[in-house]
Amino acid sequence: MRTAQVALLLASASLLHAAGDAAKRLNDAADMLTDIMSAPDKGIPQDLLEKAQCVVLVPGLKKGAFIIGAKYGKGFMLCRKASGVGWSAPAAIRVEGGSFGFQIGGSETDVVMLVNSETGAKKLLESKFTLGGDASVAAGPVGRTSSAETDAQLHAEILTYSRSRGVFAGISLQGATLRPDDDWNKELYGSDLSNKEIVMGNTRRPPAAKKLVEVLDKYSSRK
Repeated sequence: MRTAQVALLLASASLLHAAGDAAKRLNDAADMLTDIMSAPDKGIPQDLLEKAQCVVLVPGLKKGAFIIGAKYGKGFMLCRKASGVGWSAPAAIRVEGGSFGFQIGGSETDVVMLVNSETGAKKLLESKFTLGGDASVAAGPVGRTSSAETDAQLHAEILTYSRSRGVFAGISLQGATLRPDDDWNKELYGSDLSNKEIVMGNTRRPPAAKKLVEVLDKYSSRK
């Protein structure tokens, strides 16, 4: 029975991958971040977003229907340019597993991660990265400023947030794994580029990323 459940979950993930469109997903990520940051006193603290070295955006992370606790989602990672001003081209990622659940309800959850250091960014660019294992992770504070940060949040390499059914909150994503999505990268860039080449190099952003980068610049610019 367990084998059949695993097969059904993998089939669901495969369908999500096949039906996914990278350009549409970039727009979804832009809309998600706009909605989150537009909510008065309920968004990501402005100062934390401005300090972030990289961001990971995963709109609509899905809860597996056949195995309790299974999750699967696709999104993007962007990092600061070498100058510290502006953002890189987006690199596609897949998020799988994790023990974070969907504590605030719903079968889909939008996820945002803030990577606070270059060390954390380099770890995230490895072929497989586990939150809480390869880097420290904590639920991020919510509000206009980060004054409510705890000691754990101050020292975490990655701060994580989720939104489900309109409720936005910091949430721990312990145990979730992130991997590059080579298919979507090829769809966006027309060649086999690694996530490191995309976010750490001078890869030109695809036209579909324009809206997302503009939103990031609006809420996290460094001048």
